[in-house]
Amino acid sequence: MNGKTKLKKGDQVVVTTGKEKGKKGEISELILKRMRVLITGVNVVKKHKKSQSENKKPNIVEEAAPLQISNVQFFCSKCDAGVRLGYKLEQDGTKSRFCKKCGTTIAK
Repeated sequence: MNGKTKLKKGDQVVVTTGKEKGKKGEISELILKRMRVLITGVNVVKKHKKSQSENKKPNIVEEAAPLQISNVQFFCSKCDAGVRLGYKLEQDGTKSRFCKKCGTTIAK
């Protein structure tokens, strides 16, 4: 399922549900085909890696696991909370995102 979202790579978000609820982080990758998002420092899991060759030893690696987009919200620094985003047309005809709670325009 391909989806749309108002979130972009590099946005600050807050997790709204699950065991990671309340944690903040930056979006490092959007996976729109699966409607998932990778957030740095949130939902970190341990992966056991096998040895690929005789030179490389097996080890345990920590990496971020994807979360559903519906479980995160954009974090507005002015409101200091997770908020919904909207689109509005500027005077010069460009489309920009804004915080629906306080009305602040979000920089690209």
